[in-house]
Amino acid sequence: MPAAERLAFLRRLASLGRRFRPLTTDDPHEHTGGADGVRSPLLGYVVHGAGGLHAPSAHVRVVQRVELLAAAGRVDVAQVDAGAWARGTGTVDPDVLLVQRDAVPEADLDAFLARIRATGTRLVAEVDDDFFTDAARERLGRAEYDPGRLRSVTEVVRAAAVTIVSTAALAEAVRGVGGRPVVVGNQVDPRLWTGPVDAGDAGEAAVGDTRTVHRVLYAGSRTHGADLALLRPVFDGLVAADGLPVRLEVVGVSDEPADWYDDLPVPDDAGHYPAFVRWLRAHAARWDAAVAPLVDEPFNRSKSDLKFVEYTLLGLPVVLSDVGPYREHAARAVVVPNRTGAWRSAVADAVALGGPTPVADEHVRTQRLIGSDVAWERALGL
Repeated sequence: MPAAERLAFLRRLASLGRRFRPLTTDDPHEHTGGADGVRSPLLGYVVHGAGGLHAPSAHVRVVQRVELLAAAGRVDVAQVDAGAWARGTGTVDPDVLLVQRDAVPEADLDAFLARIRATGTRLVAEVDDDFFTDAARERLGRAEYDPGRLRSVTEVVRAAAVTIVSTAALAEAVRGVGGRPVVVGNQVDPRLWTGPVDAGDAGEAAVGDTRTVHRVLYAGSRTHGADLALLRPVFDGLVAADGLPVRLEVVGVSDEPADWYDDLPVPDDAGHYPAFVRWLRAHAARWDAAVAPLVDEPFNRSKSDLKFVEYTLLGLPVVLSDVGPYREHAARAVVVPNRTGAWRSAVADAVALGGPTPVADEHVRTQRLIGSDVAWERALGL
């Protein structure tokens, strides 16, 4: 982030903190504010994982936002054990309780919701995928998704004052089961995605690299096998205008690497999301472009555009499927229909660009970093 942008960002964070007292004790439950007698609002959050070790979605959608909100002096924060809180044995009594996805175990669900009603605590749900439509539930069932988890996320959404979602399509799915959605687009943590990169994290892979091939990045979770399959004919014998071959390099996505793409293993010490981001940024120089394919199906139409944001912050030109969340970026990136010829042409052109478009970079750095607005806090009711 340029110095001027970083200074503006820090000033925004400081301005957000002026209405609340900062956290001054290790026990948020005991915090009562400063000399003016004003106690900071206490935001409790329920996510999978503990001790800072969480799934990537929890980091992106909740944990990093919570940390920066607390650092700015907006609120006191505490992770809440849903079962202990439901039984009344928890150590905190939050003003707002934020639950991500299915983080309330089904065994504790009824007691948890009963205590919400009894205490009048403001409950806010957060979801970033479609758990609600018939097509989505069928897909999740095929993936052996526990039915109890589906019940948990649905009942929390129905009970919540609002449900924070990432897209308008997902808002419709939430509304369909009786939820009250508020759309807040994904933003990422500037502490992870901007500033200096430790090149040592890249090892030899990105040091002294001489181009004999154009590498194109596709990074994602193991749930994107069908999306990856779209790219097989795209990269079959693909050659750029300069005569160099264009090769897909996959990070994550598939448990069974194939010979038509290269697999870049993630080291064990980069499995945790913040460490993974640092590792990915340190490798950015090895790639000439990045791709985000999506099969055009109902479940994918509710997904967010997070890959566009992350790839842009890696400094890469991006090629996106003309599906769901990516359609809004047609003026910022290369958005193509899921036809092999269109994809081959777009990827071959992208490797020559040298970086994201200026309009994509400006959009991400001014609107998609945490702290650029207060929409999330407003949705929480803070």
